[in-house]
Amino acid sequence: MAYSQKVVDKFEETLNNPEKASVGRWKPGDEDFHRVGTGIVGAPACGDVMKLQIKCQNIDGENRIVDARFKTYGCGSAIASSGQLIDMLKGKTLEEAQAISNQEIVDILELPAIKIHCSVLAEEAIHRAIDDFKSLRNND
Repeated sequence: MAYSQKVVDKFEETLNNPEKASVGRWKPGDEDFHRVGTGIVGAPACGDVMKLQIKCQNIDGENRIVDARFKTYGCGSAIASSGQLIDMLKGKTLEEAQAISNQEIVDILELPAIKIHCSVLAEEAIHRAIDDFKSLRNND
């Protein structure tokens, strides 16, 4: 199986500059942690695990994703898919982010068929992070 150059580039970009690639997390003690939604997903069959956090802010009456971070344990395609998702999320409303599909990630990164599950993890992670953010707001 050969990775596309786009997967290799995104993976290396993350490896070489993790801070710029938004690798990391917000901790419960952080000042504006109340604006963070977290989604954790995994695929036990292949061992990939993805944690995505979105930081939202109400802008003009809509919650927008103003920042996002991830930690992914897995293969190069899983890490590249996470990084691509981060690029796609920033500035989006929650509704726009919810509409991001794994197929968009597959198309952008030219993922091989055997690695499509990595893009599915990314799609599931954003849904969980949005659900978490919304559930926290309902409890305020």
